Amino acid sequence: MNDHATMSPAGVPVPPAGGNRPEPADDFEVLLITGMSGAGRSHAADCVEDMGWYVVDNLPPKLLVPLVDMMTNAGKDGVHKLAAVIDVRSREYFDDLSAVLSHLDDLGVRARILFLDASDEVLIKRYESVRRPHPLQRGNRLIDGILEERSLLANLKERADMVIDTSSLSIHQLSTKLYEAMLGSGPSTVAVHIFSFGFKYGLPMDADFVADVRFLPNPFWVPTLRELNGQDKPVSDYVLSSPGAGDFLDAYERAILVALEGYAHEDKHFVTIAIGCTGGQHRSVVMSEELARRLRAHGISVTVSARELHRARA
Repeated sequence: MNDHATMSPAGVPVPPAGGNRPEPADDFEVLLITGMSGAGRSHAADCVEDMGWYVVDNLPPKLLVPLVDMMTNAGKDGVHKLAAVIDVRSREYFDDLSAVLSHLDDLGVRARILFLDASDEVLIKRYESVRRPHPLQRGNRLIDGILEERSLLANLKERADMVIDTSSLSIHQLSTKLYEAMLGSGPSTVAVHIFSFGFKYGLPMDADFVADVRFLPNPFWVPTLRELNGQDKPVSDYVLSSPGAGDFLDAYERAILVALEGYAHEDKHFVTIAIGCTGGQHRSVVMSEELARRLRAHGISVTVSARELHRARA
């Protein structure tokens, strides 16, 4: 910090006024994960991290503004979604939170608050099951720490954008609620990776689905296509116009969509699909790309890779 920097009421360095002050990235988001100890903050942080957020746990509130400033200055290739778990574990620093939130508003940073709650009875049972003291217990009864924390967090809960009561939720049900709150519901909350492979090099061990497209005519036996691969248009046109290719894709697309709907409800948000042919150079590559295109049309996030394309042809 330079000699002329000013400080906010919370003791946070304030960027200099005028044209030299860096502007936050338009698409930069801050999510504050807070709430009652034992209500599921750690699991919520894990879920948000799986959604692509950069998560910092047990952050003293006054460090939030410098962290945001650093990340917004990183440019378009930097972090654009920051989630900070902030709670009473930060002790006396927790009092700075209101001033820090106001300061973020002044900077034009979009900040949301996710508040996890649970009934006193449920929190007591959870603490007794893990045999750990409440962070505010300080040698007193467990209920004393819970009631003190509830009082400290009352104003924060009122200003929260999302409040989830986890009293009757399993961790999987909590995940589903978080995905619905953050991303919506249904297959669009499931990230899909599709990769092609060659059966002669072995079955993949990490696939949820394995499809065999060796029933399609093999471009390898077409002299003009042999030295090409499934990423080349002549091969793609040949495979997709083959008898049975369209019917297979129609049926497989429907089956995958049914499965993704179920996976979303069962808290499985990452699915791997393997599509194989003999050598993994032609048919499987084409069918992987086409299935990915179809699933993307349903709003599903899909990535594609080809396991065998690096192999030299004999």
